[in-house]
Amino acid sequence: MSATAASAATERGSNGGRPRVLVKENIGDSGVNLLREHFDVDLGFDWSDEDLIERIGAYDGIVIRSATKMTAELIGHGVKLRVIGRAGVGVDNVDVEAATKRGIVVANAPQSNVVTAAEHTMALLLALARNVPQAHMSLTSGKWERSKFSGVELYEKTLGIVGFGRIGQLVAQRARGFGMRVLAFDPFVSAERYRELGVEKAADSDDLYAQADFITVHLPKTADTEGWLNAEAFAKMRDGVRILNVARGGLIDDAALKDALDSGKVGGAALDVFPAEPMTDYPLFQGYPNVVVTPHLGASTAEATDRAGYQSAEQVVAALTGGVVSTAVNIPAIGAEDMEVLGPFLPLATQLGRLAMALAEGSSVERIEAAFLGRIADFDTRLLTVAVIGGALQGRTEEQVNLVNAPSMAEERGIVVEEKSVSEAEDFNELIRVTVVAGGERVAVAGTGIGPTQAPHLVEVQGRRLTIELERFVTVFRYADLPGMIGRVGTIFGSHGINISSAAVGHAANGKAGGADGPVAAMVVTTDAPVSDDVVGEIVASEGFVNGWSVDLG
Repeated sequence: MSATAASAATERGSNGGRPRVLVKENIGDSGVNLLREHFDVDLGFDWSDEDLIERIGAYDGIVIRSATKMTAELIGHGVKLRVIGRAGVGVDNVDVEAATKRGIVVANAPQSNVVTAAEHTMALLLALARNVPQAHMSLTSGKWERSKFSGVELYEKTLGIVGFGRIGQLVAQRARGFGMRVLAFDPFVSAERYRELGVEKAADSDDLYAQADFITVHLPKTADTEGWLNAEAFAKMRDGVRILNVARGGLIDDAALKDALDSGKVGGAALDVFPAEPMTDYPLFQGYPNVVVTPHLGASTAEATDRAGYQSAEQVVAALTGGVVSTAVNIPAIGAEDMEVLGPFLPLATQLGRLAMALAEGSSVERIEAAFLGRIADFDTRLLTVAVIGGALQGRTEEQVNLVNAPSMAEERGIVVEEKSVSEAEDFNELIRVTVVAGGERVAVAGTGIGPTQAPHLVEVQGRRLTIELERFVTVFRYADLPGMIGRVGTIFGSHGINISSAAVGHAANGKAGGADGPVAAMVVTTDAPVSDDVVGEIVASEGFVNGWSVDLG
């Protein structure tokens, strides 16, 4: 099973008649009507969990929103299921792994709420600047307090946007309509895209903090971004800055925000999302007249609900009638013959993309180049290119990246993707080389598959040849090609209780060791646990080391 249904025979349904689709939650009339043009459709809005378990086995497809939990158990009862349509962005309520094992396509509606979320951000921005909810409550309680609720203009103020993906870019366009100066930080968006939108590119988050009057975060929720706005970040901001979060709960350190509001460092905040939801007991709900809150309304408009329902219905129709499911989150379209050869190289392509992007981090990414050499070059390598892009963008975008949406997400960020195939590969039967061009610099890594299972191995870092099996936790160092450097890394890792699984070194091209000002070598170390930035920093701070990166390839 793939994101492109196997054949037109799917139109007949698994029982030989028209396919049957269950719409478990209200997705709007437009989506239901579209489904009814193709299938027999039942509405199960009032079904209990027990009803659903008992009856789901009769359906070829199901459409849900956020309330229905598609657990592994429930999916197991769906013996005829071939597609799960999620009328919304996230798929947290779907056991995607269980669906994938059963060959069930899982598709969402990732663009259904981007306009709505951007507009809600603007609504909160205006409410925060002009004290709208506070003035409303005052007036409706019988008071006339004009002077108390005097606000500030948006005109000529600086809006700092942290995370410049789809929603961040829409916010920027709207803010510029108010005459705001817009400054954004996102190293995974090209400089050209900033120029197209008339937005200034911040050198780093500190640069943004130092200039912005308002700061809005539009980051994905990952281990790296959790608590992104913390006490250290607030200390670097302008006095009286106003903070907005309409993205994900947990991006702001709650305690640090409270302290910053108490001290006056932060002049106000507008929050639509919270660490846990539903949230009715929150430290800033009482006693903070300069805080505006809404109960996760970022995607809550009639238009967004209808759009999500219709888009998810389109994906279900495609999956059950032989079309291309463009928003599948689990299974890409690929022929069985190509998958037999290319399938083992998908993890390698993803890991190389992630590793190359990590080594280039800090500069504006302009281009991703994927080169396929040797036997794999004779096949359709577009899927591998998409895997490279997906790895490069993983954890760096608002939406979940997958093998279907990765190209469009790169395009939205102004990142040029180039693919090259060469039938010969020196020293290897197959080789994948990934190059990321960022800030005018080129960062290249290469890998191959070794053994009967084609286990992913890294064989090149920035022109330095080495061989090491890729594991989840990888640390890379560049250093002066001097004796004793590996031992120094091992000693410091050991002092922090970090166990090294394997290590490899790539010397300078001439293969000779150099002095402190001589050739630079590359060292790659894999460990059974993540290596913190502090440990990497401790090593890089020692004599002879140039730089270092800790990368989670999981």
